[in-house]
Amino acid sequence: MESQELPYVLVDCIGGRLGVYKDHLGFLKKRFHLITMKEYLENKTLLSKKIRAIYVWYHKPAINEELLQSLPNLKVVASAGVGIDHLDLKLLSSYGVKVSNTPFVVSTDTADMGMALMLASSRRLVEGHEMAVSPDTEYFPVDWLGVEVSGATLGILGMGKIGYKVAERAKAFEMKILYHNRNQRKKEEESAVGAIYCKKIDDLLQQSDFVLLAATLTPQTHKMIGKRELELMKPTATLINISRGLIVDQDALVEALQNKVIKAAALDVTYPEPLPRDHPLLKLKNVIITPHIGSATKKTRWVMMEEMAESIEAGLVGLPIPREVLP
Repeated sequence: MESQELPYVLVDCIGGRLGVYKDHLGFLKKRFHLITMKEYLENKTLLSKKIRAIYVWYHKPAINEELLQSLPNLKVVASAGVGIDHLDLKLLSSYGVKVSNTPFVVSTDTADMGMALMLASSRRLVEGHEMAVSPDTEYFPVDWLGVEVSGATLGILGMGKIGYKVAERAKAFEMKILYHNRNQRKKEEESAVGAIYCKKIDDLLQQSDFVLLAATLTPQTHKMIGKRELELMKPTATLINISRGLIVDQDALVEALQNKVIKAAALDVTYPEPLPRDHPLLKLKNVIITPHIGSATKKTRWVMMEEMAESIEAGLVGLPIPREVLP
């Protein structure tokens, strides 16, 4: 009996800086016939009606109306990670295309990253490393000090899956935990981590030693932290961003850091990514920037890939799609 043809799935590319990981190929090729964007563009007539799903890795391939019009049998878009600000959900829905993401698997690693940035910034680990390895260092100054994390006040903006996991970790550091969220958490969830709800963002900003951003990027949260909000923060406070760069007005952040309106910032996300090499944030000593690696561990990226494959398989046979994102 002739074996059934594997479903055709469009990917941006394989390998390289932004492509599907090569060590994921064995798993994926058992389930799908992978078509790169280059192959598709070179063979549109042959492939356009065959492609039934798109595998979006590192926000690629970019999906616009022109691409959707050329793929009449497209059923599912599976996107890696939790953020979906790179997808036009209403447009996809208008073409009858369902969307999934991988929100749960990234939470633990991203929360770990938030704590790592908090500790690295407060204890000046990057500067300390540079001092320790510098050929010019003759002694370690005894007055070279950081600030305490244990017992400090942490304000979390966005108490979803990631924000709550940060709170769980912060509890072990005996931190006072404040949070602001669209919806207040259940009382038992608050008491489990000792979190106090702030209905107004201003109250959280004024009291926190560390402000950690874990909110989803939406029109409402776009540049949520601007000049006014930064000026409400303590001059000894640190801003930590593990969500999306556009949640912060970056120009206002540069000004606040230069003028010591706040003490420091630790950012896993910026806009754009990477920043232009002459950007003022890259020149400031009171800033730590990492290359958007919140979920960048081997185990998490493998599970992300498995979940994306699961969503595609379910959608193509008409089953409910795990982790479906509704418009």
